Amino acid sequence: MSVVIVGGNERMVCQYEDICKCFGCKAKVFAKEKGAMKKKIGDPDLLILFTNTVSHKMVNCAVDEAKRKSIPVCRCHSSSASALQNVLREYCA
Repeated sequence: MSVVIVGGNERMVCQYEDICKCFGCKAKVFAKEKGAMKKKIGDPDLLILFTNTVSHKMVNCAVDEAKRKSIPVCRCHSSSASALQNVLREYCA
């Protein structure tokens, strides 16, 4: 399963990737907007939005791309490691 995470803390990127690896998921993490994110998202199985730590511009870009490619979106207010684990437990079970 492939996962794209939009938002979160920059210092937590490696932890996010490790948590996804524990659940058998391959992850791309966009903590900050770097260039054309729309082209870099790809075709994941799940898009996770950490809504508390992301700009409206990034949210709009990610949601538009998810709608266009019919990718399920999970919005999570917290960007903690335990919040990510709960989301992955729900979607990877």
